[in-house]
Amino acid sequence: MNSAPLLPDRDDECTTAEVARRLGLAVRSVQLMVDRGELQAWKTPGGHRRVSRRSVEDWLARRMAGTPALAPSTPADAAGPSALPAAARAAAAGRAPRVLLIEDSRHYQNLIRLLMEQQFPHAEFHAADDGYAGLALAGRLEPDVLLVDILLPGMDGAMLIASLRKLPFFTHSHVVVVTSLDEEERRPFQHALQGVPVIHKARLMVELPPLLEPLLQASGAALAS
Repeated sequence: MNSAPLLPDRDDECTTAEVARRLGLAVRSVQLMVDRGELQAWKTPGGHRRVSRRSVEDWLARRMAGTPALAPSTPADAAGPSALPAAARAAAAGRAPRVLLIEDSRHYQNLIRLLMEQQFPHAEFHAADDGYAGLALAGRLEPDVLLVDILLPGMDGAMLIASLRKLPFFTHSHVVVVTSLDEEERRPFQHALQGVPVIHKARLMVELPPLLEPLLQASGAALAS
């Protein structure tokens, strides 16, 4: 006898809008997470998308349990100021300016790390692979400069910048967006990009150094004062 196909438990299903509210994201970001396989989903007979509530909680648990990857530019940094509480770091006299890159591409992580080592060896450099890890790491490191991609896993760059603006340290930080999106493709994110310098990745090596230099100088002067 043929058995009927198993259907998802109704208690385990939620809409993309509900997931977006749960994660603090745009509905489009949730749809992209489903497309990437980060969340389990199916469609109802009427064509409406439903997401497994269990997969959402599992995703959140993995994010909470994950340790953001640090990428110090010098070996001494690995056990240095970033391991101290924020208040102790702020009290440390003359610490180096701190740069945090939030970028999921290892190619661009390596490229920017190399640029930092060659042209700004006095600065600390750290990297995070996605929006949630970047937000957590920013809260812990209180970086002086943040380099943020727009298309990030989990939390896109626009949502990330909006979240960063709510953190106390942000008033003393500088944000630079580094993206492969052209002006037309960036239009849906303009609400978060007002007043933020944007560098297209094709011109990264030309435009980033002259933009970073005064920001790091200003941060270094503030830290030394």
